[in-house]
Amino acid sequence: MAAARKGKNEPPAPIIVKKVTVVAGGHHGGAWKVAYADFVTAMMAFFLLLWILGATTEKQRKGIADYFTPTLVKTRQASAGSATGLLGGSSLTDADNYPHRAGQTGTKSMTIPRDATGGPKEGGTSIKRVARKQEIEAKLNSTEALRKLARQVRMVDTTEGVRIDLVDDADFSMFRLGTTVLTPEATALLQALGQAAGSDKGALTIRGHTDALPWRDGIPGNNWSLSAGRAEATRQALLRDGIAEDRFKRIEGVADRELLIPGDPTDPRNRRISITLMD
Repeated sequence: MAAARKGKNEPPAPIIVKKVTVVAGGHHGGAWKVAYADFVTAMMAFFLLLWILGATTEKQRKGIADYFTPTLVKTRQASAGSATGLLGGSSLTDADNYPHRAGQTGTKSMTIPRDATGGPKEGGTSIKRVARKQEIEAKLNSTEALRKLARQVRMVDTTEGVRIDLVDDADFSMFRLGTTVLTPEATALLQALGQAAGSDKGALTIRGHTDALPWRDGIPGNNWSLSAGRAEATRQALLRDGIAEDRFKRIEGVADRELLIPGDPTDPRNRRISITLMD
C-alpha cells in the first residue's frame, strides 16, 4: 500500500540545538583560596582575642600587652657622654636599650594636652611623671657643673614609675674602681637628684649594675656583692640628701646580668645605678 502523504496539519520536525562549550585549557585559578585562608586566619585570631579578653583578669591582660609591646629601643652609640653639649647631644628622656623584666619604654616626647589625666594604664604619660622629669631636669640645669654631669643621666618611663639611670662611661664613674665609695662627681649628682625628688612622696627602688670584668686573683668579692653594695651606698647618700627613710621600697644588686651594652659586657656604660621613682 502506498505511503500516505504528509498532510498540512502534521506538526513540523523538532529542532535540536547542540550547545558546545569551548575550554581554552587549564583549570580556574586558586587565588581565592589564599584570600579565604587569610580571612579564616584573621577570624581565628579575632575570636582568640575575644576569648583572652573574657578569660583573663585586668592584671593578666596588662602582662600580655606588656609582653607584646616593643620595649627595647636601640640607643645612639654616642649617647653616653661622647657627644658634645648638654646630655651628650641627647635628652634626659631619650629611650634606652636596657633589658627590663616588665615591658618598659622610653620616650622623647613629654607633650601632653592641657588638663590631661591619663596615666600609664591608659597608655600615656601622667602629669605627675612629667612634673617629676621637669623638676629633675631643671635642677640638673641649675649650675654649669651639674649641666656637665647631666649627660650621665637618663630618664625612662616604666610600668612602675620614672626610672633614673646614672651611667658610667670612659670619663665618668659613679664609684671608685672595685669599691662602693662614691666619687665627688657622683656625690654632687645624687645630691641634686635628692633635692629634686625630696618633696615627692612616692616610694623608691635602687638597683646596682656592674660590667662583666673579672675580679683580680686574691681580692675577695664578686660583682653580686659589689652591685648590691653600690645600691646601698646610693641609698645612704640619698638619705643624707633629704630622702625619707621610709620611702625606700627595695634595694637590689644584679651584677652584670642586665647589661646596657650586651655586645660588649666589659663596656664601662654597663656600670650604672638605676633609681625608680614609683607611682
